[in-house]
Amino acid sequence: MSSIPTGPVGPVDATQVPRFAGPSTFARLPALDQVRHADVAVVGVPFDSGVSYRPGARFGPSHVRASSKLLRNYNPVQEIAPFAIQQVADAGDIVCNPFDIDSALLDIDRGARSVLDRADRLVTIGGDHTIALPLLRVLHEAHGEIAVVHFDAHLDMWDTYFGADVTHGTPFRRASEEGLIDQTGSMHVGIRGPLYSKRDLTDDQALGFQVVGSHEMDDIGWRGTLERVAARVGDRPMYVSIDVDVLDPAHAPGTGTPEAGGLTSRELLSILRGFAGWNLVGADIVEVAPAYDHAEMTGIAAAHVAYELISAMAPRPQEDH
Repeated sequence: MSSIPTGPVGPVDATQVPRFAGPSTFARLPALDQVRHADVAVVGVPFDSGVSYRPGARFGPSHVRASSKLLRNYNPVQEIAPFAIQQVADAGDIVCNPFDIDSALLDIDRGARSVLDRADRLVTIGGDHTIALPLLRVLHEAHGEIAVVHFDAHLDMWDTYFGADVTHGTPFRRASEEGLIDQTGSMHVGIRGPLYSKRDLTDDQALGFQVVGSHEMDDIGWRGTLERVAARVGDRPMYVSIDVDVLDPAHAPGTGTPEAGGLTSRELLSILRGFAGWNLVGADIVEVAPAYDHAEMTGIAAAHVAYELISAMAPRPQEDH
């Protein structure tokens, strides 16, 4: 007889095992090999060899997992128990080459495929933003062109850095050039700070993205932002990619390229809750660099971002968005 349960297995009960003890998985959920199949797998990619400024995001997955111990079973805003109505499991980390970006891309590709053999969707914790490219390559095979909703202070659409064409600043240009993204349905949210030139914006538009800048939040708020995303994405397959530096450094200091004037954690979480019932095929949260964090502020924010994404992926009656 197999010891693997047939129904969803949730987190360790915090009333029986204190939060500072128990498993070190995300939200103290079961590991993927402890369940038959997962609706959603949380997987880490501890890779940061594509960064252009501060390193350290390779320690992001373990930091976010540690910060996720306070997550609980019921999401009162989304009115759903995300771990009870779908099986969520922690797939551990994808081991990738820290010295060679091309080799690391292949490692991430193989690792993501292996996890998807046992799970329907991935919520990936990085690592730097380079990892979005191989993840989109894998998901494109299953879903075709994907509408990418990219939360970030930066466009990440530049061509090269020091002659390297795949870095944390280039993944969405490469994805657009390779035909992985839906150029009629993709967006950046939270962009801010100085650019190299005005051409950065025109190149970005030509490659298929519209922008909601951080400065617009004062006028349209999170609701207006969500409305713009909904109008752009429609019912397309959607991938959400979140660089934690979309948040203001006051809310997320632990990142590699901070920019003043960002979103609050409340604004970001409110937008993500609006994705419930959408055709969300995958997501990542990247650029958490714990060496620059304070009191787990960034790790806790990232853990709650993952929780809202997992909640949004949970099955519910079909609703228009």
